[in-house]
Amino acid sequence: MKPASFAYFAPHIVEEALALLAEHGGDAKPLAGGQSLVPTMNFRLAQPAALVDLNGIDELFYIREDKNGLRFGAMTRQRTVERSPLAQRHTPLLYEAMPHIAHAQIRNRGTIGGSLAHADPAAELPALAIALDARMRVRSATGSRWIAARDFYVGLFATDMRPDELLVEVAFPDLPPRTGWAFDEVARQHGNYALCGAAATVTLADDGAVERMRLIFLSVGEGPVEAAQAQTLLTGEQPTPMAIRAAAETAAAQDIDPVGDIHAGPAFRRHLAQVLAARVLTRAARKG
Repeated sequence: MKPASFAYFAPHIVEEALALLAEHGGDAKPLAGGQSLVPTMNFRLAQPAALVDLNGIDELFYIREDKNGLRFGAMTRQRTVERSPLAQRHTPLLYEAMPHIAHAQIRNRGTIGGSLAHADPAAELPALAIALDARMRVRSATGSRWIAARDFYVGLFATDMRPDELLVEVAFPDLPPRTGWAFDEVARQHGNYALCGAAATVTLADDGAVERMRLIFLSVGEGPVEAAQAQTLLTGEQPTPMAIRAAAETAAAQDIDPVGDIHAGPAFRRHLAQVLAARVLTRAARKG
């Protein structure tokens, strides 16, 4: 199929893009990498009246160090992050997970900000952003604000952004000392959407007990799902195989409520969540 007719704008500065979004409101869509938006337009699942193409805004393409960690311009290509020594040093979990995202051809065009703002519950980047305590900076024609990643997602394909706001930057803090990380997922074949995925960070105290942890699932809910009860169960405990197994079982049984589809039923997704949680928590704890 072909997309419905739409107006096309190609601004060269952020202010121009924000003015267009303010003018057209919810009838306009920002175009970043286009790897999700363009197919949905071709199937007429999305029919925006206007596209605001961000690919000509050079100021949104960057990776920068600061005193707290790393900042990414929203239009930074996923493939750029995958090859970045800065990302490898400051955000090793993000760096480790990037090859799991679709295929290299898609990562060549796909952007950090585009994937985060699209809020696909099966996407890796939203789960990674919450696991790493990232913050998103959004701007409108009237101002800007920061949103914590764990507050950014509010439902299925839904974020806390208003129609006139644009995600312009993502900030990832450095991991605390003695923090390990891990990511894993299961897909029918490499590059497909995951049937289930899990990202974990584990910070160990001086005595080896878990001081702080994050366990975030993807593809088991309407957005990234934080395993709050599993986190509470393991915090303060030694990360022994028995303790990790108990946390993984709790996460699969109590923290998620997956639905079934043609690829996997709820019971199978719970099984995958338990297996993946045990894997990533074990690997993360060993690195701590």
